[in-house]
Amino acid sequence: MTEGLDRYEKRILALLQEDASLSTSAIADKVGLSPSPCWRRIDRLEREGFIKRRVALVDRHKVGLNAQIFAQIKLNAHGRANLDQFAEAIRSLPEVLECYVLMGSVDFLIRVVAPDIEAYERFFFDRLSQLPGVQEVNSTVALSEIKATTALPIP
Repeated sequence: MTEGLDRYEKRILALLQEDASLSTSAIADKVGLSPSPCWRRIDRLEREGFIKRRVALVDRHKVGLNAQIFAQIKLNAHGRANLDQFAEAIRSLPEVLECYVLMGSVDFLIRVVAPDIEAYERFFFDRLSQLPGVQEVNSTVALSEIKATTALPIP
């Protein structure tokens, strides 16, 4: 909830989403604060969980992960234990960047990266389709990326 955030904190969040390597002084200059109050606000945002962590965003193509695949997964049983067991197993797969529980005809949506389609095929047969409870997997290969961002729209 952004109701507890003032305009400075909202601007700080927006700036850090663009470039988390900015110094406190640089952020302070951009938002119109002195460094000490700016640092206190950033510290509070971190302590209260508004800022989960600061990371470097790596270009997947530069590290050879040229294929991006979205897979819809249906489990053969829907008990809580089955969902938890699958979720625990999917967390251990580094190729899976995101995983969501869905309502509807499929149970999970995952985003997978791989060097190429052949590598995804090996991942699919050797690992993904072997996970506990997997009944069906429908994979869709992304041909190109139109928009990809990690920045949330801060109201």
